[in-house]
Amino acid sequence: MPMFVRKKLHALLMMIMTVVVRFSAPLRHTAFAGTGSSRQLCDHIIHTGVKKVLVVTDKPLRELGVVDKAVAALLAADIDVAYYDGVLPDPTFDQVAAGAAIAKAQGSEVVLAIGGGSSMDAAKIIAAAATSNASPTDWVGMGKIKHTVLKLYAIPTTSGTGSEATMGAVISDSVTHEKSIIMGDALLPTAVALDAELIVGLPPHITAATGMDALTHGIEAYIGVWDRGTRLEDARLAVKLIFEHLATACSDGKNLEARSAMTMAAYYAGLAINQVNVGNVHAIAHQLGGKYGIPHGLANALVLPHILEFCREEAQQRLAELAVLIGVGSEGESPAVLAGKFIQAVKDLREQVGIPEQMDVIKHEDFDAICQLAIKEGSAYPVPRLLDREDVLLILNKISG
Repeated sequence: MPMFVRKKLHALLMMIMTVVVRFSAPLRHTAFAGTGSSRQLCDHIIHTGVKKVLVVTDKPLRELGVVDKAVAALLAADIDVAYYDGVLPDPTFDQVAAGAAIAKAQGSEVVLAIGGGSSMDAAKIIAAAATSNASPTDWVGMGKIKHTVLKLYAIPTTSGTGSEATMGAVISDSVTHEKSIIMGDALLPTAVALDAELIVGLPPHITAATGMDALTHGIEAYIGVWDRGTRLEDARLAVKLIFEHLATACSDGKNLEARSAMTMAAYYAGLAINQVNVGNVHAIAHQLGGKYGIPHGLANALVLPHILEFCREEAQQRLAELAVLIGVGSEGESPAVLAGKFIQAVKDLREQVGIPEQMDVIKHEDFDAICQLAIKEGSAYPVPRLLDREDVLLILNKISG
């Protein structure tokens, strides 16, 4: 399809999305922040009067005792807590089905997600599947969950995905590994806890990758063409906090100030993308994760600087503003110079936290399929410039070993 036709269709899609969200009901969302806030969230759940809670998490977090610490208040109040700890990176529809079966067997009244983005994404669809006999594959897309779902709460244990602040979930097919996005108002957690005490043990490489994930969210929300809500303010807060604190969180994981700042950064970035969605970085990164199992934050970090170069002209003013925000440039410099300085700052931060520029696992024989899927996905996002095959291939060549 010619690019000028794609641009017209993209503009039409953005108009339709604007009209649809204008008539959406406002969503209620509560965040408990600070050390010990996981107990506050559990007390909140107790005070709602529920008696049966399904915790969705992964086995490593249970084995490390993180889950027990997070739900201590529930157990002390004699709440019936069931667990589904089968979530793996890039959760699948099979994992959702297994979790939903436990929820139905227990008669769960609410779902509490404890973990990274994978656990939170899985928990969202488990909460929907627990009250329906339909296949979750029928919900792929936006606004297709029409029934009442179990109330959802979240305690993130990484500072990156922002899933605790969004109404979307990414679920993979266990056979094809293709990732599907399910979005709807019912998937926004009712309340969350941003508890840095639960994150101090996160290894440096995961801290780095998830932090770059949050940075990607903040930047993509800021440079996108859909101006809605508080996305600019939220994105600016996220980007500034990440540049100020990510390196420290990686080098000194027990630094509660840095950890707390990163939990807030990831949350603000999540709020931003919940209003305006993500962009071309995710369009490519999702394919890398689905095809090769590359962790999502790492995939975003690989792609981010190249996409910023790709849309440098179209997003120049926004990138210039971010350069001034993080202190790598001044107001008197030209937008072109400032945009270049910000892109370089992203590269420098990526290097500082130890993320590579390339990965050998990315294979040239897969490029055509990755291109097709990335271009299709990117066309649905409010991006400043649509992807084309030549530029996706150029990026893939730069990040492959």
